[in-house]
Amino acid sequence: MYLCGMDHHHGHTQGRISGNIDLAFFLNLGFAVIELTGGLLTNSVAILSDAFHDAGDCVSLGVSWYLQKVSGRGRDKRYSYGYRRFSLLGALFLSVVLLIGSAFIIKESIARIIAPEPAHAQGMLLLAVLGIAINGLAALRMRKGASFNERAIFVHIMEDVLGWIAVLAASVVMLLVDFPVIDPILSLAICVWVLYNVYKNLKGTLKVLLQEIPGNVDTEKLETALCALEHVLQVHDLHVWTLDGEQHIMTLHAVISGNLPASDRQALKASIKAVCDGFDIHHVTVEFETETEKCECECTIP
Repeated sequence: MYLCGMDHHHGHTQGRISGNIDLAFFLNLGFAVIELTGGLLTNSVAILSDAFHDAGDCVSLGVSWYLQKVSGRGRDKRYSYGYRRFSLLGALFLSVVLLIGSAFIIKESIARIIAPEPAHAQGMLLLAVLGIAINGLAALRMRKGASFNERAIFVHIMEDVLGWIAVLAASVVMLLVDFPVIDPILSLAICVWVLYNVYKNLKGTLKVLLQEIPGNVDTEKLETALCALEHVLQVHDLHVWTLDGEQHIMTLHAVISGNLPASDRQALKASIKAVCDGFDIHHVTVEFETETEKCECECTIP
């Protein structure tokens, strides 16, 4: 017996998400070019590191933009659940790009700490102001996003905003005192932010790919709520996973009394769906069994 509560506004949501991502893409692309030029002119490894960071963002946002459109496709002969998991590939791609870039920047920063080179503080100051303005605009656009992708991009852009605030502070310090080593130190700090973000993205993505139970779903409370329904005697072989961190899926076996009429079974399915909706699970497959019926499924997986 199949219960399916798919989002009928999925197409509209996909368009809104894609619109937010493409704005973030073009803002990052334009500013990455400005940063690369400014970093070379000011001899600032911190700005160059963030330019590489933003370039990685542009590539990942471009890939995510494409994969977001692909993930909007429905099920077909190849993918019975549709293409929603394609959006996870963007996170994996981004992680690889940023890991490689961070390793390069860490190497360069350590070399600059050992042998400091002067940086153009005035140029850093101007780029910092520009960086705060452009990334701040992108953050304002993304801050109201409700999807997993939008929230992740918002957090990442906010890290850029905070990074540029740090560059602004460093440039002010360098205008007042001769302390060029603060630039590579700042670059290392930016890399720490990037690597921490990579860790969080990889951790979340791998949890989805390994079909971990979504963190916002308490299966014990869910089973208790389902067993509290009239006519439900027991629930077993319950499995919950998520396609992309947003759309959760569940399958279960519900033991009911054998004399329950077919018409009441339909109403019971609706009640089960209502309970699952309360746990943010909108795609549910239910199999009914009677008290005397032996479960044909191997419910215990070694």
